[in-house]
Amino acid sequence: MKYRTLGKNGPEISALGIGAMSFAEFYGPTTEENSFAILSAALEAGVTHIDTSNVYGMGRSESAIGQFLKDNPGIRDRVHIATKASITKDEDGNRCFRNTFEHFESELDGSLKRLGTDCVDLFYAHRRQPELPIEEVAGNLQRLKDKGKTRAIGFSEIAPSSLRRAATECHIDAVQSEYSLGVRSPEMGLVQTCAELGTALVAFSPVGRSFLTDSPLTLEAVEEIGGFIGSNPRFQEPNYSANITATDALRAYAKELGVSTAALAIGWVLAQGNHVIAIPGTRSTSHFAELVEGWNLTLSTEQIARIESILPIGWAYGDRYSTVQWIGPERYC
Repeated sequence: MKYRTLGKNGPEISALGIGAMSFAEFYGPTTEENSFAILSAALEAGVTHIDTSNVYGMGRSESAIGQFLKDNPGIRDRVHIATKASITKDEDGNRCFRNTFEHFESELDGSLKRLGTDCVDLFYAHRRQPELPIEEVAGNLQRLKDKGKTRAIGFSEIAPSSLRRAATECHIDAVQSEYSLGVRSPEMGLVQTCAELGTALVAFSPVGRSFLTDSPLTLEAVEEIGGFIGSNPRFQEPNYSANITATDALRAYAKELGVSTAALAIGWVLAQGNHVIAIPGTRSTSHFAELVEGWNLTLSTEQIARIESILPIGWAYGDRYSTVQWIGPERYC
């Protein structure tokens, strides 16, 4: 099992975490009992990091985690909990982002209540508020750390240049970004800058929202789920069929190696640096076992080269976000 230090002087946490967006029906219907089963399997396997947000199911994900902790006294000290805030709505009901200290603290207080804890281990600015200098935002996050409401701070979806600016204000413990064989943009500076600054790079969607698994979402499932997945360009034809065809070769190679495709995808992400942590989401304990298999996997230089020859940079069809979905994250080069 791979365990890694969060940031420069942070705690040691599992290199594989659980992305708890799936606890809020992001990938289809689920139940609290199903979320509990995933958390139990994670603890049994030695996974310690749990990633959630105040907007996942409008608090439902956090509440499920909080109830699990309540039902299992003594578990809190064994898990490392990360949550986020900043995505909200303005007076007219339109989606917007707030990075003020007042907003962060108010939302974090709500998260702490749902989670049933007095402090989280990591708190992120979920999206940047462009009107505020990022140095000021970093300072707002640091104030929460100084008040003892979070042990570490970070940003989700920012550019390397923004990370450098934020780091002039205070140390940034973690940056969360989509990173997988299907999204290689973090290699254009973010992976390197995080390593240089002693910042953990937390990779979400490391199995490509199911494309990098043995059983990708079907078009019927995508239509039924709707929402983010239903409007995502990579899950719309003709992109969907092209992406299935492209990833079939990875499934064949995983079979040749005697491992699951998800394990191969996780193993590749974790091989990109000792500061990289993967947080896949799942609603299935059997799929979770495949993710753990990837956590245990050590790939040779030759195997990594083979994987990257099968799915070279730029293979994916369609953007990773629609035009509307891109609002907030920083594109960078």
